[in-house]
Amino acid sequence: MSKKLTLAEVVELLNNVEVEALEGVTFEGDIEIEIDESVTAFREEANKLIESRFTVGTVDEWTTAIEEVTIGATPANGGSRGHAVTIGGEKALPYYFDAEMKHPTCVVAIDVFDMPIQLAKSVRTSYEDVMESPSDWAKKVVSEYHADMIALHLISTDPKRKDASARDASKTVEDVLQAVDVPIVISGSGTHEKDPEVLEMAAEVSEGEGCLIASANPDNDYERIAAAANKYGHVLLSWTQLEINAQKELNRKLIKHCGVSRDRIVMDPTTAALGYGLDYAYSNMERIRLSGLTGDKELNFPILSATTNAWAAREAWMVSSPLKEDSNWGDRERRGLIWEVSTGFALALAGCELFMMMHPGSAQLLKKITRMLDGSIKGEKTDLSNWITSLII
Repeated sequence: MSKKLTLAEVVELLNNVEVEALEGVTFEGDIEIEIDESVTAFREEANKLIESRFTVGTVDEWTTAIEEVTIGATPANGGSRGHAVTIGGEKALPYYFDAEMKHPTCVVAIDVFDMPIQLAKSVRTSYEDVMESPSDWAKKVVSEYHADMIALHLISTDPKRKDASARDASKTVEDVLQAVDVPIVISGSGTHEKDPEVLEMAAEVSEGEGCLIASANPDNDYERIAAAANKYGHVLLSWTQLEINAQKELNRKLIKHCGVSRDRIVMDPTTAALGYGLDYAYSNMERIRLSGLTGDKELNFPILSATTNAWAAREAWMVSSPLKEDSNWGDRERRGLIWEVSTGFALALAGCELFMMMHPGSAQLLKKITRMLDGSIKGEKTDLSNWITSLII
């Protein structure tokens, strides 16, 4: 038999009870409820929110495109490369889904050295069979590891190593150009006194191939290096050390004093590895890119990252921490690869387009991640219909 209660009695009965639903209860008669005006106003605002739709905003200050620079010359352009690589052309920061990305956002040049060099074990195992021959080394990274480009480092010319002559180095350049048909970065040994001569002769023997000559920097004879790049039809790397104003000044000198064309300059503002200044490198590169996009014609050039610098971090190659009380660092075979990828990916987000890398696995992984972001390749779709209860790995 049902029991009849007044509404006041029902409210008193349920006053201190948590109730989600009432079953088998019927209310009869007229009920008047007074609602505060603020509740009505909230309802109107809620309806407005429901009607709203998400739209992508624009950044009006981004008025200037990054210069487009082509590295490598095919037979149609007087060279012998199988393909050329074009970077730049962006009008926004990377991976804005509404911004056009005319060229690949991640081009990888795998490092090749002109003499055997000490490498981390996980890297050395990939190259130990070819380290005596730069040509074979170059062939391997192209045929087996699918490098977009080669970064040839003429470190044997360093007086503290073999002190090889500029002529010997130029012969190595010729051999590598014959061995592979990808675009090439030609780098010296980092010796300010000797690099101008080495790079000048290397530029001469590679005339017309559209190589990236690395590098002109404030501490070497950048005028001589720039003149060689201009004379023999190459692109020039403008390298400074983590200082935006120094980068502006060097670029200005290369353009105004050395006559380097704007479409033949790539910047290297210096890469600091994860845990060793990556945050500073990121901030510097992002500032450079934002300045370029907002109209600074001395900074709107493509950016290169020497991501190989990640291997200088001891965490990338040591078996374990030298501190007994430290935590387990994990498998170094994977750790070094992840260290290099993490460094490169962070700088890709800051605006870098060209990456010099060492580990073939790192190079492939970075390309996969960035090309999934820019839409060049499609990743597997994830079902998010049960995202509250599903664990996504």
